[in-house]
Amino acid sequence: MASQADSSLQAICNHCGSLQLLDQMLQLNLQRLSNSAATATGANQVFLVILLSPCNSYHVFMFDLVTFCSLPFRAYIEAAEVMLEDDVASNKAIGLAIAGFGTALRVIHALHADGVLERAYCTETRPFNQGSRLTAYELVHDKIPATLIADFAAAALMKTRSIHVVIVGADRVTANGGTANKIGTYSLASSAKHHGVQFYVAAPLTSVDLSLSSGNEIVIEERSPKELLNTHGGMGEQVVASVICVWNPTFDVTPANLISGIITEKVFFNLQYKRH
Repeated sequence: MASQADSSLQAICNHCGSLQLLDQMLQLNLQRLSNSAATATGANQVFLVILLSPCNSYHVFMFDLVTFCSLPFRAYIEAAEVMLEDDVASNKAIGLAIAGFGTALRVIHALHADGVLERAYCTETRPFNQGSRLTAYELVHDKIPATLIADFAAAALMKTRSIHVVIVGADRVTANGGTANKIGTYSLASSAKHHGVQFYVAAPLTSVDLSLSSGNEIVIEERSPKELLNTHGGMGEQVVASVICVWNPTFDVTPANLISGIITEKVFFNLQYKRH
């Protein structure tokens, strides 16, 4: 999954037309990749990679490229390869690599490599448990001292332990410094503010959308009610009464006044300096 020079976990690997994707739907007790040759099926997955761009980070559309058989598939594949290389190269500059490490994990890796990280705490990230299934796995895989906690244990952790900083990713950064990210980020930021813990957002410059004056202009979608009604993030059996109403937003917005700074591959935005 990684070169000899870089033994860290990689979510996307492409070699001579063979695309390998880490299957994030699995319980990652063992490392498993989905293999796809550069055929019509493989082209579907390559196109998915192409469309994973910040210009539309809330919607990922999959097209059946068989219906577009007249298109030059190799051109799409080459474009995806360039995008993958550029993504990793630019994001390593800020300590995050979307196609390699998880969003904010590159910063954690950099701190660990510098010998200044004592321990990383990751939340389970309900309801789909990306934190417990993916983030925890990556930390263990790369031998970084880490502890998994329940989402709502974060405030108690900040109160009882010496937590120095919280680092999250972002799908959107607005003109005033507000950010949109996985639901629960606003709660983490509020807790960090209350306990005097620095709160940083790590995101590529392509996530910055200056057309949005604030996070109030971001349309927040809702995910399937099954993620709360059923086990296994909505994929298992239903364990909640069917008549209950469900509100399951995908993201929340963290206002700029709760953010210490925004880390990008080109520049660091010190939001505290602006306020002071």
